[in-house]
Amino acid sequence: MQPLSDQDLAVALDQRRAQHLYRSRLVSESPQGPLQKIQGKQYLSFCSNDYLGLANHPKLVEEGQRALAEWGVGSGAAHLVNGHSSAHHALEEELAEFTGRPRALLFSTGYMANLGVITALCGRGDRVIQDRLNHASLVDAGLLSRAKLGRYAHSDPEAAAAVMPDDLDVRSLLVTDGVFSMDGDLAPLPALAELAHTKGAWLMVDDAHGLGVVGTRGRGSLEHFGLNPDQVPVLMGTLGKGLGCFGAFVAGSEALIETLIQQARSYIYTTALPPAVAAAARMALKLVDQEPERRDALRRLVEQFRCGAKTMGCQLMASDTPIQPILIGDSDRAIALSAALRESGILITAIRPPTVPQGSARLRVTLSAAHSSDQVDRLLEILEELKPLWQEQSQ
Repeated sequence: MQPLSDQDLAVALDQRRAQHLYRSRLVSESPQGPLQKIQGKQYLSFCSNDYLGLANHPKLVEEGQRALAEWGVGSGAAHLVNGHSSAHHALEEELAEFTGRPRALLFSTGYMANLGVITALCGRGDRVIQDRLNHASLVDAGLLSRAKLGRYAHSDPEAAAAVMPDDLDVRSLLVTDGVFSMDGDLAPLPALAELAHTKGAWLMVDDAHGLGVVGTRGRGSLEHFGLNPDQVPVLMGTLGKGLGCFGAFVAGSEALIETLIQQARSYIYTTALPPAVAAAARMALKLVDQEPERRDALRRLVEQFRCGAKTMGCQLMASDTPIQPILIGDSDRAIALSAALRESGILITAIRPPTVPQGSARLRVTLSAAHSSDQVDRLLEILEELKPLWQEQSQ
């Protein structure tokens, strides 16, 4: 066998280009917000996960600046060395209170949180059962755990039951997104919680896209369905979406958090978040409670977009969340429509396989409380102008 070479990599990259799967980065020249400056041109952006519009909120900026002056830039080390500051500790305590759980544990990213939890709780001889549309980090964590991985048809509790072991002595972890990041729909959590109870399994929910946004008080998909910590023992949430910051956490029982501190490798061997980020996230938690009008405004914008898009015939997906995909189908056609929107001053990303299933490429429209009603109308106007293009693509 010949050694790997740059030529081999170049051939593989060319193949990705030919299959319309090549990814490219945009370099933003402005803070997060509805208006984004890229290569000197201003765009109206509908592709950020900053659902509550907090990423550039003056109070978060002010608190981050204050904490930078107090703590400096870096944490200096992992939490278990000397990187765990009082700013981190206070945030963990407030996240525990926010989620109604005894403890919370900070991770540097949501990806690392999911890797840490699943590999700490499961190993050879155990079972990890996952929705087929779960986030890549959950799937990767299941594979790395070396447990037997079972996957079930999207949001189908009966299919989940079919791949779960009947032997109650087998340790099982049932894992699902709370809000699915590419479809925007909510998992059927009550049915999954009942299934987990019946099968003697633990239920883990990744609520990265629900926290701060879903539920009357913004507590996420668990609040939306009225589920308690006994029904969902493991809750993962991120700080970089609805809360507008960076990082992630796991919330649960005292025993769960202590187990993760001892055994979650992606926690043990990673530098802690900068303390200033933790301080800003504490302010974001306060704003979730102090400014409920952000969620109200966001819900109105979602309704406005769905009503307008449906009226003109867009093929939407079953989502009442800020994630509003327009289903296109072919990858090259989704790319073409994204490019046409960009030419008209609208920034929306084309999502293609393997991020989504084959044949289900889409434009992932995301709305923020920072958007105005007029900006949503502008998006709908441009979609109407491009109707011959996306109508052809949806057929």
